[in-house]
Amino acid sequence: MLNKNSFTEKDLLLLASKGCEDSFTNLFHLYKDRLYTFVLRLTNSEEQTLDLIQDIFMKLWMNRSVLATVDNLGSYIFRSARNNIINSFKRAMNEASILSELQAPNNLHKDVEINFEYKILESKFKNVVKKLPPQQRLVYTLSRDQGLKHEEIAQQLHISTSTVKNHMVEALKNIRMFLKNELDIAEFY
Repeated sequence: MLNKNSFTEKDLLLLASKGCEDSFTNLFHLYKDRLYTFVLRLTNSEEQTLDLIQDIFMKLWMNRSVLATVDNLGSYIFRSARNNIINSFKRAMNEASILSELQAPNNLHKDVEINFEYKILESKFKNVVKKLPPQQRLVYTLSRDQGLKHEEIAQQLHISTSTVKNHMVEALKNIRMFLKNELDIAEFY
């Protein structure tokens, strides 16, 4: 590992932009605690905070070539965190809204046609969940149907929390793709 005291932040950014993992690791350690505090204060969820921090640094590493152009990494990271939190809240609100509509068929009994369409949609949705790869389907079901957190699912299945998260991301991506292609829904959640 590089001695972070012998490099300026700009030096570390330049090295990281060229793929130096040690430089990136030093930048991560430089900001992770402040970022954790910032994100936790906004989300009030340790699990969500850790997921968001992982996403931020994962995206930063995937797009590391832009690091050479960053003048103030702190501002860049905290702006990214703020945007990720806003997007996360939007997704959660959309998902909660759609799921509550899907789980409240009593409101739909007023109109037989709407009730029929609901049953078709519900059936198609269940079929797309059934078509997910087994591990994705299991993780999705444990999360959405049983309300387990990623950490609880990881413990139950004896896999890492990041593996659980990856399965959820892929499951939701597959479900969104189905909804977009089959049902002509542009944005699901």
